[in-house]
Amino acid sequence: MHLPALGLPIRPTCSSWLLRGALALGALFAGWAEDARAAEADEPPASPQAAGSDLGLGEAIILGIVEGATEYLPVSSTGHLLVVERLLGIGDEERERRAADAYAIFIQAGAILAVLWLYHERVRLMLGGLAGREPDGLRLLVCLLLAFMPAAILGLLFRGAIKGYLFHPGPIAVAWFVGGVVILLFTRFKVRDHEAQGLELTQLTPRMAILIGLAQAFALWPGISRSLVTIIGGVFLGLRLSAAVEFSFLLGLITLSAATGWEALHEGQEMLGAYGWTGLVAGFVSAFIAAILSVKWMVAYLNWRELYLFGYYRILLAAFTAVLLALGLL
Repeated sequence: MHLPALGLPIRPTCSSWLLRGALALGALFAGWAEDARAAEADEPPASPQAAGSDLGLGEAIILGIVEGATEYLPVSSTGHLLVVERLLGIGDEERERRAADAYAIFIQAGAILAVLWLYHERVRLMLGGLAGREPDGLRLLVCLLLAFMPAAILGLLFRGAIKGYLFHPGPIAVAWFVGGVVILLFTRFKVRDHEAQGLELTQLTPRMAILIGLAQAFALWPGISRSLVTIIGGVFLGLRLSAAVEFSFLLGLITLSAATGWEALHEGQEMLGAYGWTGLVAGFVSAFIAAILSVKWMVAYLNWRELYLFGYYRILLAAFTAVLLALGLL
C-alpha cells in the first residue's frame, strides 16, 4: 500500500481553537479525577496483593500477542482480550478484574511502540512541527488532536457506564456481529474505487478530522473496533483506503497513549501487585512484536484485497462467543 506524504491544510486560527479545547479537556480530566477520588474515599484501601492473580509468564505472553495482533486490525483488541481473559480464568474476582482490565490497557504500550517504530518519520515530522520547523507536521498533529477529543471527552463522561454495561462477552459478541455485517455491506455496495478515486491525507480538513473522531467514539463499546470505525469513517468522508488506514494508525498513537497513561497512573500499583514486573514486561514485549507483524501484514494485504475478510472473521467470532456463552464457558 502506498502511504502518501502528509500535509494537511489548516488555518492558523485552528491551533488557538485547539488549545482552548485541550485546556477544557484537561479541566474535564481534573474534575473527573476529583469525583473519582471522592467516590473511592469510602472504600477500604486494598493492598496490591489483594488482587491476587494466577497470571504466569505464558498467560502474559498470550495476552500480549492477542493485544498486538488485534490492536490495529478492525476486529477489536479489547473484545479479544476480555474473552481470552475469561477463557484463561483471569480476573474472576472484582479486585482482580480491575487489575486485569488495567493490564489489558497497559500492554497497549507495546502496540504503541510498534507504530512509533514503523512510522518514526511521521512522528519526527510532528515533533518538528511542534518545534516550528515542519508546518506539515504541525498540521497533521492538529488534525490528530481534533480527532482524539470526542472519544476522550465521552470516555471520561461515561467511563463507569461503559465498563459496567459493555465490558462483557454478550455485548462484545453483538458488536462483533454488527461490525462484521457493516464491513460486508461496505465492501459489497461501495460506489467507487476507494483507493483510486479517494482523497489523499493532504486533502484532509479539520471538519473531516472531527467527524472521524466522532466515529472513533463508537469504539468505546468493546467489540466495535477503533480501527474499523476510523478507517470506514475516513473512507466515507472521501479518503483513499490507504490514507484512512494510515490516519487510523496515527490516531491510535494518541488515543492509546492517553488510555495507557491513565490506567498506569490510577491502577499501576494494583497491576504490579497482581502481575509483577515480569508479567508487565512479557506482555509489553510480545505486544510490540505482534503489532509490528500485524501492521505490516495488514498494509500488504490491503494492497490487493478489500476488508471483507475481517467481516467474515467478526461474524464467525461472534457466533463462537455466543456458543461459549450458551455453554456457560464465559
